Amino acid sequence: MSGDRSGLGHLVIAALVVTLAVSAFLSIVIGPTGVGVADLIAYLSGDALTLDRQNLIILEAVRLPRTAMGLLIGAALGVSGAMMQGLFRNPLADPGIVGVSSGAALAAVIAIVLGPTLLSPLAALFGTLFLPLMAFLGGLGNTVLLYVIATRDGRTSTTALILSGIAIAALTGAATGLLIFMADDRALRDITFWSLGSLSGANTTKILSILPFVAFMLAIIPFVARGLDALILGDAAAFHMGVPVQRLKRLTILAVAAACGATVAAAGAIGFVGIVVPHLLRLAIGPSHRFLLPASALGGAALLLLADTAARTIAAPAELPIGIITAILGAPVFLMLLLGRNGRQAMDGL
Repeated sequence: MSGDRSGLGHLVIAALVVTLAVSAFLSIVIGPTGVGVADLIAYLSGDALTLDRQNLIILEAVRLPRTAMGLLIGAALGVSGAMMQGLFRNPLADPGIVGVSSGAALAAVIAIVLGPTLLSPLAALFGTLFLPLMAFLGGLGNTVLLYVIATRDGRTSTTALILSGIAIAALTGAATGLLIFMADDRALRDITFWSLGSLSGANTTKILSILPFVAFMLAIIPFVARGLDALILGDAAAFHMGVPVQRLKRLTILAVAAACGATVAAAGAIGFVGIVVPHLLRLAIGPSHRFLLPASALGGAALLLLADTAARTIAAPAELPIGIITAILGAPVFLMLLLGRNGRQAMDGL
């Protein structure tokens, strides 16, 4: 970091607040149905009774919950990426390193393929919550397993965490492939749609299931920002600076696993947000996590809302999976970053 960028950090955060507000506004008023700016203004001003009943239902039951869930998921993905990049001291790291994605994917496929047969009692018991609950437990369980494997004598090895993550991802990938091979046509369609991500199922129940985990992640930002800054110098240097390194690692990994597990459970797998947003912001405002973490929350939320708006309108009245949009937007940016000098240095650290 060259010089003090705190002024620039405040400026970027202010710009991101405006961007997020615009993104949320567009997410609410743009879509294949007739709800528009006038309806939103009337609703916010307390004149909901003047709205057409169909537009009111769409606004309250579809647009507002969808925007709220997109905001929470985007913020969680952005902050998770920034935390993982700080923890592993590598700007190309993402939440998938700690096993959330592979564990959630395996558990979700188990729910989809075996839910109607072997797991039918559990599916009947939890109803529509069965799939998201399984995905959340799968992501969290996989992360706990990786953490236990990588921890020896109370110390967690970053290298061991990455390598064991690769091994566990291969095993869960093989199990997922086997289940897909066993799946029927209906299950295959469900698996395909879930694996690409979507906010189409947004409702109050899902929002409330995500909110505590995202709120926890955002609440710990002031407590982990200084420690993540110190980790840039290495574990030993951070420890001598008074940072409780092991506690910081546990807290960060737990927050990322819980928040990402909840978001994957609610909306499926959505890629690139956690890699691209923090990386671009780091280039703009520097590596200070005091600014990078809140900026990543705002940037991730804005990007996901814009991607969801595009997913709903490009092929209207059909809807594209949001993972396709984020991949189209994120993959070229990621490749440019990867081919740059900083990207090559980051690859050397993986």
